[in-house]
Amino acid sequence: MKQNAIQSLVNKTLKNKIKVEETLGMKEPYFYRNKAQYPVGINKENVPIIGVFANRTHEIIPIEECLIQNKESQKVAKFVLEFIKENNISVYNEKTRKGLIRHIVTKIGIKTNELMLILVINGKSIPNENKLVKEVIQKFPNVKTIVKNINTKNTNVIMGKENINLYGNGYIEDILGEFKFKISPLSFYQVNPIQAEKLYKIGVESAQISKKDIVFDLYCGIGTISLFMSKYAKKVYGIEIVEEATKDAKENAKVNNIENCEFIAGDVENILDDLINCKKIIPDIIMIDPPRKGLDNKSVENILKILPKKIVYISCNPASLVRDLAKLEERYLVNKIKPVDMFPYSKHVECVALMSRKDEKSE
Repeated sequence: MKQNAIQSLVNKTLKNKIKVEETLGMKEPYFYRNKAQYPVGINKENVPIIGVFANRTHEIIPIEECLIQNKESQKVAKFVLEFIKENNISVYNEKTRKGLIRHIVTKIGIKTNELMLILVINGKSIPNENKLVKEVIQKFPNVKTIVKNINTKNTNVIMGKENINLYGNGYIEDILGEFKFKISPLSFYQVNPIQAEKLYKIGVESAQISKKDIVFDLYCGIGTISLFMSKYAKKVYGIEIVEEATKDAKENAKVNNIENCEFIAGDVENILDDLINCKKIIPDIIMIDPPRKGLDNKSVENILKILPKKIVYISCNPASLVRDLAKLEERYLVNKIKPVDMFPYSKHVECVALMSRKDEKSE
């Protein structure tokens, strides 16, 4: 189904009706998500619950078990919910904008089993905070850090900008491929690292990077794919708008003894412009892994101005991927589109697309 959905977008939009390759499935497609975000609410009996929002509403459907969510994460979240009930801690109400606990967020390192618990609150402190910390780490020794995230805004965005460590040093580590990565509360890390490893491998191998190549990694997050590419490239420049993620990326390069990666915090559109037009750094290969909305027009223009020999585009949204490929198609040939099932049992799919510059001679 996922392969066909992408194929029909290709057929509608691209001049080159390339055949989309078969979707790379997941061997064990259960309990794979390393990040859980549970909204906390009140049911009709006035009892606190956690779960998922009903479609197009903010009504919470309580869930006992989720077959794609990490088991340990679910246990931790349920334990915190029981603590909220026992200690009569107030729960945020979106209509009145009163109440304290908004979300329970967990992140877990699939290879390291280190767990981070984040409590998103509408206020500054949690009643019986120390007791909660003590009980959580007693029951779950793999919880390496507990963070209080302050979000007092009237917003759909889950987390605020301010984090306060209640326990541990505010981050966990995981291993992806041969690299160790530091993950902090606000930084982006693929939710399915088992499939992410395969996805990045396809991306890096498709690019056929050589020791002469300068590579730009746009929307680099905590530097996962930058590090994957670093051992093949001459130099990698990673650009990321989330400052905390850029700090983690620099730290990750240091921890893994990688010296040919440079990470820059800022808007991709502006930084790309600066690197190309002011600093005159011209990449041979560009790796793109943008948010769902895809590339902005300025970035497309800049790419078409410098014409790197290859573009590897990793996308979580086939519609914006195919739209962007069409914008680049005049100068580039789409060589392959490979779907990777990063999100089993959901409609979502991740893709790797490889584009190579059309040879001037053949034009």
